[in-house]
Formats: sequence, structure tokens, C-alpha cells
Amino acid sequence: MQEALVAAVERWPHDGVPEHPSGWLHTVAARRYVDQVRTEAARVHRERAMLDATPRDALVAPPPDAEPPRDDLLELFLLCCHPVLPPPAQLALTLRAVGGLTTAEVAAAFLVPEKTMGQRISRAKQRLREADARFALPPQEERGPRLAVVRQVLYLMFNEGYSASSGPDLRRAEVTQHALRLARRLHDRLPHDGETAGLLALMLLTEARAAARVGPDGELVPLAEQDRGRWDRTAIDTGTALVAQSLATSPPGPYQVQAAIAAVHAEAPTAQDTDWPQVLALYEVLDRLAPNPVATLSRAVALGMVHGPAAGLALLAEVESGLLAGHHRLHAVRAHLLELADDRAAAVVAWRAAASLAGNDPERRHLLRRAAAASDLDHNEIR
Repeated sequence: MQEALVAAVERWPHDGVPEHPSGWLHTVAARRYVDQVRTEAARVHRERAMLDATPRDALVAPPPDAEPPRDDLLELFLLCCHPVLPPPAQLALTLRAVGGLTTAEVAAAFLVPEKTMGQRISRAKQRLREADARFALPPQEERGPRLAVVRQVLYLMFNEGYSASSGPDLRRAEVTQHALRLARRLHDRLPHDGETAGLLALMLLTEARAAARVGPDGELVPLAEQDRGRWDRTAIDTGTALVAQSLATSPPGPYQVQAAIAAVHAEAPTAQDTDWPQVLALYEVLDRLAPNPVATLSRAVALGMVHGPAAGLALLAEVESGLLAGHHRLHAVRAHLLELADDRAAAVVAWRAAASLAGNDPERRHLLRRAAAASDLDHNEIR
């Protein structure tokens, strides 16, 4: 099916979209399958003939990993990141067409309404048609900008899997594992690329906490309350080593800095032992490298932990009218800082506002529990 999709990307812009695209894809996939079976049968026949003609003491078995299986999905990402489109449009279209995310999930990643994202994706497709775009792998010197978009595609895919934007489950393990597998593949191909190593390290360090992040009933367990004995120490050690090596051998980039922040949290034996000044310093570096409203929320938390909740609340006031307006995480961070400031009444209002905007059910229930705890309400009122 992946080969059929590659064929569609190569042929449809030139030949036009077929009348029945799904049927076309199934037909091409079936033909590719038949070709593969025939090729495999011919290979087996040749190998048997060779074995019959070769002395047994001359046979040498190749290592089992001598020829790793080919994965064309990364190439497909590169193809879809067409230079005729600006990078944000490349990113949105690739997430939708190849990454498997719905328009609503892509919109959540961009912090815009679903209708707005649908229009953007439609305009991107129209732009490709008008430009009569041809899809081909770029020459080596042009791959840098496309690789940056591919990394961001994998990053947003992982985020959607780790914290589902909607639905009954807190996370979608199959999405995070898919993004992690592709990040490993990309790092295998670019072992000396610092940001690719940083992205893989960030995924490993984040996914290492997955088992402790979900309670027995599927409820969200926040970082400060997680049983750190359930964290995957192997993944943490691998991710920490990756980010340390990448920072030592290449200029720091946003993914490397985020991985370094995750490593600081991972190295703390308890939540109380977290080196918040170091976390804050790293968020300030991240803000200089790649200003991002979602990262600003985390920086506000770190600022509140180091310099007091009033400082964190002041930072939130600077961003509450931008893309984060109406986002549940903005209200959740405000509620947390208000609790630290011992303003319980205002915290209850903020927790409830966050719950009303949360997309997935476990997160909504967690926010309602925090509101109930802050107001000393009976938990039975939570529905």
C-alpha cells in the first residue's frame, strides 16, 4: 500500500486524479503484491539452484541485519514537503496526507479552529495543482529545509499520540510508537545531525514516562505525582546519552533543548528534587531559539517555581490574547499557579474553565478533580 501511495504521488499530479482513487490504489497495491510474490518465488528458485550447485562448506550465512527492510515513508514525507508551498502549509498537508492525522488533530497541533485548518489544507492542494507541481526527491543540497519540516511532522505526530487532542483515551500508543520508529529510522540515516538526535532523545525521554502517566482506571497522573519507579530507565539512559552527545558535537537546536529539559526532569529522583533553575534557564534558551506559545506555558510554570507564582502569572498575561486564548492548557497552568499563590477561589474557576475546553476525557476528568480538590467539593459531583 505504501508503494501504491508513492505511485499516486508521482503519477496523479501529471495524469490527473482517477475517477475512483480508492479503487486505483487497491488495484496498484494488488499488482505490486503479485509482483512481489513472483519476484520472491523467482528468488527462491534461484537460491535453490545455487545451493544445489554449491559445496556445503562454501556456504556462508550473511548476518541477519545485513539488509534492513526498506521503509519508504520517510521518502514520502520528503516528497510531500514540496517547496512550492511555504513550510507551514507543507507541514499541515503532510500531517494530513501522510501522517494519518485528521484535520481536527492537525488544527489542534496548530492551535487553530478545524474549519481554518481545512481551508489551509484545501488552499495548499490548490496551490500544488496550479503550480503543476512535480513530486521528486530533492537534490542533497535542498534537503535541509525539507528535513526540518519532516522532523516537525514526526514531533507533532508523537505529541498527538502522547496527549490525544480528543476522544476517550489519554494517549494513542500506536501513534507515538509509529513516530518513534520513524525518528529512529531518520537518526539511523543522519547519525551526525544534532536536531534529529535531539528529536529522538526527546521522544525517548517523554515516552519513558508513559506507563506512570496513566492510572489503573485510565486517569491522568501528572508528572509530580507519578511513580518514578515505573519510568523506563533504559529509554531514559539512551535519551540522555543522545542529547548529551548531540549538544557536545553540534550547535543547540529546539529539539535538543527540549530533550535537555526532559532529561533534567528524568534525572530528579523525586518531583521535589527537580532542578527548576536549570529547567527555567533551558526554557529561556528555547524561547530565544524558537519562540512557541505552548513552550511559554511550561516556562511560566518553571518561572513560578523559581521566582514565585506571581512571576509565572505575569508571563501568562503576556500570551493569553494570542493563539492560546481559549486553550485548556492556558487555564490549567493559570490554575496551578493560582493554587501556588493560595488563591483557591480563582484556581477553582480556572480549573473548571480548563476542564470545559479539554479535548480528551481523562484529561477533562483530571481537571475537574483538581477543581473539586481546590474547592473542597465531594468528588462524587464529578461526572
